[in-house]
Amino acid sequence: MNSTQIYLSPAQQKALKALAATTGRTQIELIRDAIDRLVGQPKTSGRASVIERSAGLWKGRKDLPDFAALRREADRVSTRPGSAAR
Repeated sequence: MNSTQIYLSPAQQKALKALAATTGRTQIELIRDAIDRLVGQPKTSGRASVIERSAGLWKGRKDLPDFAALRREADRVSTRPGSAAR
């Protein structure tokens, strides 16, 4: 195993110490587990990351049209006789 030195803020050190006392684990066990979780996370592509961050972006907006009504109108128009099939 390799040795690495890290610097923690006083708040981080206090929180880590309290967590170790609460869980009965050593600080180094908690640090290693945190690193394992971070390193073990699947890498998301840039596109997937942007999509995830944009989820809910328009939620609650009042200035947008009623998309359900627009969709119903588009469906109604596309099913008329003589309309181009998609």
